[in-house]
Amino acid sequence: MNEKIFWITSRRSLRRYQPDPIPDELVEQLLTAAIWAPSAHNRQPWRFAVLKSAAARERLALAMGRQLRADLQADHLPPDLIEKDANRSYQRLTRAPLLILLSLSMADMDTYPDARRQQNEWIMAVQSTAMAGQNLLLAAHALGLGACWMCAPLFCPAVVRETLSLPPDWQPQAILTVGYPAEQKEKSRHPLHRRVLYFD
Repeated sequence: MNEKIFWITSRRSLRRYQPDPIPDELVEQLLTAAIWAPSAHNRQPWRFAVLKSAAARERLALAMGRQLRADLQADHLPPDLIEKDANRSYQRLTRAPLLILLSLSMADMDTYPDARRQQNEWIMAVQSTAMAGQNLLLAAHALGLGACWMCAPLFCPAVVRETLSLPPDWQPQAILTVGYPAEQKEKSRHPLHRRVLYFD
């Protein structure tokens, strides 16, 4: 494999970090890498909320945990499993020295009179925002940081928006936990032939 892209294969989703804070200049580099992702119509629908303080991370973790418990109770899960899930989520959010909430906004996207095209426009905004998140993950790896994508905000967007006092047009998509790695992981991938169709 070409050495220029080989480093991508060594990136891992890491969830355990050293307690050291991330310097502001590195945070800016991560966000700069993110905003250079491609986007539909070049509208750049991504939005970022950066949570550096322990108080902000805990406030969000507690609010999301309340919603998680309510959802799992509605699913009739045993109380011990509910607490295990909620505690795992709380630990992941509060033990990371940096959280970056990835959101999208439709403010600058095209609008259509029919639901089909409008839905597609929203999907393009989701895809664009996800590409910004991928850029951020790769930048973190290149800078010697660990990071992990958490989809939890998709299950409680109103809670996240209210807790952080986000603008009403921000649609939370994911939380990226970031920190200096305190673990190493090895992962594999399915062979290409099981995931690719070639048409000559």
